[in-house]
Amino acid sequence: MKKPKILIIGSARWGKDSLAEIWAKEFELKYKSSSRAASEIFIFDTLKYKYGYLTPEECFEDRINHREEWFNLISEYNINDKSRLAKEILRYNDCYVGMRSNDEIMACKAQNLFDYTIWVDASKRLPKEPETSFQITQDVADIIVDNNTTFEEFNKKALELGQFLFVDKDRFIL
Repeated sequence: MKKPKILIIGSARWGKDSLAEIWAKEFELKYKSSSRAASEIFIFDTLKYKYGYLTPEECFEDRINHREEWFNLISEYNINDKSRLAKEILRYNDCYVGMRSNDEIMACKAQNLFDYTIWVDASKRLPKEPETSFQITQDVADIIVDNNTTFEEFNKKALELGQFLFVDKDRFIL
């Protein structure tokens, strides 16, 4: 069975990468975060002298300190095609983790780039990211995964959803 194309969204530190990591381990999902891809493709070259980064990895690790700047750089990169970064990520991956722009998600949805958009929610434990670096709301998601309790509960939900998406998808009957 061909894996569905997935977009995982939600505010910073809410568990998006954790969800993708669980699925990579359990269901062999190939994923890439927007920040990691952007660092490798263009942001490292843009910011390396400004912040003294020696590697794309070092640039990526410091992203939390420059969220608005990263948001703006990715927006500039996608200026002529709002789905540009998404298309590059999906060329080699099943899952894009961490889109931040409403314009970008609307462009991707218009082009049917994703089979499912999943919102990871930890809003009861952690603050929402400011609109200067994250403009998407959960109403654009097809599926919401609650991450407001323990990691064990989150892991259980991730495995159950992964089982549906990657193994038993054809058996779902409404």
